[in-house]
Amino acid sequence: MRGSYSHHYRRMVPLILKTLTFSSTSTTPKPLLDALELIRKYADKNQSHYPETEDVPIDGIVPPSWLPLVKQGQRVNRISYELCVLKMSREKLRCKEVYVIRANRYRNPDEDLPVDFPTKRNEYYAELDLPLSADEFIATQKRQMQEALDMFDRGLPKNKNVEITKRNDKPWIKLSKLKPQPEPKNLVALKAEIGRRWGQLFLLDVFKEAALRIGFPNLFKSPALYETLPHEILQIRLILCLFALGTNIGLKRIVSTEKFRDLLYIRNRFISKDNLRAAIALVANAILCERQIGIWGEATSCAGDSKKFVAYDQNLLTEWHISYRGPGIMVYWHVEKKAICIYSQIKRCSSSEVASMIQGLLRHCTDMTVEKGFVDTHGQSTVGFAFTYLLNIQLMPRFADIAKRKLHRPDVGMTDAYPNLQPILTSPIDWEWVRENYDDMVKYIAALKKGTAEAEAILSRFTKNGPKHPVYKAVMELGKARQTIFLCEYLNSEEMRQEIQEGLNVVENWNGANSFAWYGKGGEIAVNNRDDQEIAILALHLLQICMVYVNTLLVQKVLSEKEWLNKMQRKTFEG
Repeated sequence: MRGSYSHHYRRMVPLILKTLTFSSTSTTPKPLLDALELIRKYADKNQSHYPETEDVPIDGIVPPSWLPLVKQGQRVNRISYELCVLKMSREKLRCKEVYVIRANRYRNPDEDLPVDFPTKRNEYYAELDLPLSADEFIATQKRQMQEALDMFDRGLPKNKNVEITKRNDKPWIKLSKLKPQPEPKNLVALKAEIGRRWGQLFLLDVFKEAALRIGFPNLFKSPALYETLPHEILQIRLILCLFALGTNIGLKRIVSTEKFRDLLYIRNRFISKDNLRAAIALVANAILCERQIGIWGEATSCAGDSKKFVAYDQNLLTEWHISYRGPGIMVYWHVEKKAICIYSQIKRCSSSEVASMIQGLLRHCTDMTVEKGFVDTHGQSTVGFAFTYLLNIQLMPRFADIAKRKLHRPDVGMTDAYPNLQPILTSPIDWEWVRENYDDMVKYIAALKKGTAEAEAILSRFTKNGPKHPVYKAVMELGKARQTIFLCEYLNSEEMRQEIQEGLNVVENWNGANSFAWYGKGGEIAVNNRDDQEIAILALHLLQICMVYVNTLLVQKVLSEKEWLNKMQRKTFEG
């Protein structure tokens, strides 16, 4: 770290610190602000240590393990000290205990909240379908917790799939694995019939068919005042450009050399992130419109999961993924239970999946009303349970660490209640925090709903390493209550666990199809510009959802015949 920083990155620090102005909403980070000012003061000096007469903040800045590197006798090593300050600045900026004046993403956290909340308080509560009284809200939570715990406590002795045991003298929830579901009868025959009628379809033909039927190329407009290119030629070039971006083969591989500049002109002039998102929303809505509810059912739930894409490492967004190894970026998908991807977004490898999950559920821009969100363990948290409940969305995660989970008591003085659950019961909910900060919690939810800031910017204030302000504690208490209610239902109902597994299987299948469509350049994102990376991923999203559109038409074409419709069973449609 010292070597890389002292020979390369350190040259940029004075320029960055000279440009940025840091501030804080509290007095706690004052030593950090003083330390940043000290670095700025000596930025032009060549000395390796600070003068002994200089007051250098150490407490709260330098970890004990770093002290031998930072303090050398009575002197303070500048390079080691700067590393400590920058590391601490990163942590404080992420949780917004320190903010940057005149910034956007790292601005004053109070600016993320709606300014008209005091005057439109009743309207916000009505829109969120929440009671104005904190006591009424708390009474509802207590009642639901008691009902859920009662249900689980009564059903546990008869539940053959759940057992509370001990491991290393600690409570351990033993949960049986779900049995594989049989493939619906006649589904193989349906697939074979589609293959017999239409044979092997080429990906470009599928994409072109969806483009001509839905007309999404018309959404790609040039920012110029007028365009002389004929509409037919423009449409063909747009389809070729989008196909080249979505498959990652590049513009040079899809046309001859002399035509490359024509496609490059279309790419630079017509294709943007906003246009791509509008096209994706149009195709998704077209699928929902074409669907026959008797076959596909209502679209009210979606699953969220992320996938790592290998990317060039000379990019500020590219990180080294701890689990998957190698440099890359993460793409978070929101896929409806019948395989419509309603939203996609690029995220950093280390950023919260909970924030990405909430962002997609709120900003998918389709006609679908999301009531349930299926996620894996990384897509949930105590804070996530609180926020999704207040947003009127049922969070349904799959827990990989279910064995170590605990259930909270609904109130104090209930030590003898729920005898079958005693080993896994823990502390009661402190409802006083919720009562005192109920209005502030709703203010944050209103900010999410209204879109005054991104979900990650708001949720960054509610992290374990962040400032433990009262609203954070209130959100945690509510999250513990909602998580307890869900765990009771999750452990008590095998049908719920099966539903969650089925939803997550759909998004896993979507991730599997990424490699089928994204086959160019070995599946590696070969651009370093963040906007270009996002455009490439959105083009992949558009290409895959067009495949879903055509597949929907093919399935319904076969099932429109009475002979085939009679063959299919109700369970086939439900599956």
